[in-house]
Amino acid sequence: MILAGPLGNVLLGKGMKGVGALAVWPPAELLRAGQRILASGSIWLGIASLIAFFVAYMLALSWADYSFVQPASSLAYGVVALLGWLMLGERVSPLRWAGIAVICLGVFVVGQTDPKTTGPATAGKATPGKDAGSA
Repeated sequence: MILAGPLGNVLLGKGMKGVGALAVWPPAELLRAGQRILASGSIWLGIASLIAFFVAYMLALSWADYSFVQPASSLAYGVVALLGWLMLGERVSPLRWAGIAVICLGVFVVGQTDPKTTGPATAGKATPGKDAGSA
């Protein structure tokens, strides 16, 4: 999930840069742009990668809380910067790398918690506002 999402977005970006600026008028130009888009291997790889991300995201949400999965997926920010630098030739400043490091540190903190706070993992525990012994 952390690799597939950013890779898909970078491949889509690279593919669209190869297609060029889109004109929506006249309609024939839009049709030609659509043909160029469908002929781009980068775009198809990007779509496949984003489908893999979506499947992985659903699987993660099936066993962990959203409040755990979403922050954990923030590790993708580091992958985005790395792929932007490697594949697109973008310059990533030291300050940006520092910000990404802070985000990753936050992900590490979230990762130290139980990924599931509802369901069987909390069975038998007292609920807030109720006495554990009362029915």
